[in-house]
Amino acid sequence: MSETTAVKQQNTAAFYGQAVLSFGVAAGAVALGIFFLDADAWVRAFLAIGVLYLVTSCFTLAKVIRDRQEAGQIISRVDQARLEKILAEHDPFQKL
Repeated sequence: MSETTAVKQQNTAAFYGQAVLSFGVAAGAVALGIFFLDADAWVRAFLAIGVLYLVTSCFTLAKVIRDRQEAGQIISRVDQARLEKILAEHDPFQKL
């Protein structure tokens, strides 16, 4: 059986920082836009709740996609291990 190790994919600190900063700037810009919007308080509150719902939905969707991808990788690794075991046990010179 061949020894294969999975390549660990890890983001750099700069990419992580840029993603966090970008999210913060976007959330702040939307919050300021809603706060200074020339509309009634209930309209601004409705928009704020809508933005919060959108953000939580995005986080949930990202987690579900990541979990599905990780599950697919585990299944693929199990299938690869089974194939390697079958190939290791196969004797091509054995009579059928």
